[in-house]
Amino acid sequence: MSAQTAPLPPRYLRTPEAARFLGLSGRTLEKHRTYGTGPRYSKLGGRVVYRVEDLQAWADRGAKASTSDPGVGTVLPARRHPNGLAQRAAQPRG
Repeated sequence: MSAQTAPLPPRYLRTPEAARFLGLSGRTLEKHRTYGTGPRYSKLGGRVVYRVEDLQAWADRGAKASTSDPGVGTVLPARRHPNGLAQRAAQPRG
C-alpha cells in the first residue's frame, strides 16, 4: 500500500510577518492594501492574513531579468493611482 501524504494547509501570515517575508515595513504593506496595489489578502475573524503563495506571486509579478525586460506584470508603488491603474496592473497579462 502506498503512503499518501496529505497536502499541507495553506500557510497564513499576519501583516507583520507578511511584511518581513517581502522585505517591506508593515506600514507599507498596509498602504498597499488600502490602495489596492498589494498582494491578495483575506480577513479571518476581522484579522488580515496573507497566504504565502499570494505573497510570492505578487513579488514574482515584478521580477525582471534586465532593465529592458518588460516582465510579466507591474508591482506599483504604495500610493493612489489614477484611472484604475492599480486594478489593471493587478490583472495578469495573457
